Amino acid sequence: MRRHRNVKIVATLGPASETYEQIRALHEAGADVFRLNMSHGKHEEIAEKHKIIRQIEQDLDSPIAILADLQGPKLRVGGFVNPEGEMLEEGAKFRLDMDSAEGTVERATLPHPEIFKALKPGSSLLVNDGKIRLTVDDCGDDFAECTVVAGGVISSRKGVNVPDVVLPLAALSQKDRKDLEFVCQLGVDWLALSFVQRPEDVEEGRALAKGRAAILAKIEKPAAVDSFDEILAVSDGIMVARGDLGVELPVQNVPPIQKQLVRKCRSAAKPVIVATQMLESMIESPMPTRAEVSDVATAIYEGSDAIMLSAESAAGSYPIEAVTTMDNVAKEIEADPTYTEIIEASRKSSGKTVADGIVAAAREIVETTDVKAICCFTQSGTTAALVARERPRAPIVALTPLVGTARRMCLTWGTNCAITDTVDRFKMAVVSAARAARKMGIAEESDQIIVTAGVPFNVEGTTNILRVAPCEERLIFRTDPE
Repeated sequence: MRRHRNVKIVATLGPASETYEQIRALHEAGADVFRLNMSHGKHEEIAEKHKIIRQIEQDLDSPIAILADLQGPKLRVGGFVNPEGEMLEEGAKFRLDMDSAEGTVERATLPHPEIFKALKPGSSLLVNDGKIRLTVDDCGDDFAECTVVAGGVISSRKGVNVPDVVLPLAALSQKDRKDLEFVCQLGVDWLALSFVQRPEDVEEGRALAKGRAAILAKIEKPAAVDSFDEILAVSDGIMVARGDLGVELPVQNVPPIQKQLVRKCRSAAKPVIVATQMLESMIESPMPTRAEVSDVATAIYEGSDAIMLSAESAAGSYPIEAVTTMDNVAKEIEADPTYTEIIEASRKSSGKTVADGIVAAAREIVETTDVKAICCFTQSGTTAALVARERPRAPIVALTPLVGTARRMCLTWGTNCAITDTVDRFKMAVVSAARAARKMGIAEESDQIIVTAGVPFNVEGTTNILRVAPCEERLIFRTDPE
């Protein structure tokens, strides 16, 4: 299913989008990737959604990527005597400790010894998405005496953020490890790791995945921003998760960080998703706010590979409308001449390999001729990612004999994926590319396309050929109806 836009749309599945009819409607409305949130739902429910997506993929002959988002080490306070919680007043004293007794207006349980070991006087603690801010006055291995800097209601099981220290937490909880193995056996395409702090966190997830899924690091902690270059180097993709990032950092810091991370991902030819609260009002309203539309537009102007819906498509009242809105905004932005100017002005020459030169040449040919598409044969998806990094003006057609590669490329900017037979001659590659471009409606027989491939065929990292070919080119076989 060809999209008439380059940025991809990720839709989270949930109670509002769990049937075949609902998920198919989301895909037809514009969702390219479906996110399975492992923080919610039993394994049987996750498996059922996975089965439905694969059925839709088969019914529509359209590769679909599945992203499993692991919960990560979520930190929470314990329960409270008062089920409504307690009001913490600014300037009051409040204690956090390991005592299992239920919380009061004076103290609460924080069953995470790793937090206490990392704290020091002056550290900040944020509770309930940053609505409550505490400053540590004194601390030990099992307690922290704090002053309330910003007050509010604290109640059972509210989340805790520690913005200014690197916590000695395992990147993956026991639940994450079980979930990871489960979804890898199911056959998801991408694994998102939550609350990544250091490159070792990504490497741990990769070791457990054993090549069964690509690894995407979620950037939602200041420590991850500080170590971003190292994290990017060991990741297959990035999610700028602005929810927790906006809690742990001053909100005014998030927009420039988003822009910087998106540019670095593009330079590295790795897909980047911008996520969280993009169309949040559409959870309850059929129309977004103007500010939300501008936020989506900003992510597209920055060159993001994908934009993501969370509760809007998972639990909202208008999931189809939310996807349709994103699709319409993307088409409008990409039709704006200013979009092309911004994207091309932000292009940086990257790499010194033959493949880098091939894809740069392909983009330049597209800009100076009437070539309709850049068609690239790829085993791992790397060549398609390099072409996408150039942000060419013509559509990208990525051809691969590997279903898993085609699915993973659904997250890459501007890439239209086609599963082909294995080819062993460049002539066959050209014919396959021409057929795919015609089938997708990107080119007609009278048009020309660019074909890139590598010799020897079916070997990763060998892109070394570029040819401008007529789209009418074909091989004549006895069994070929053409």
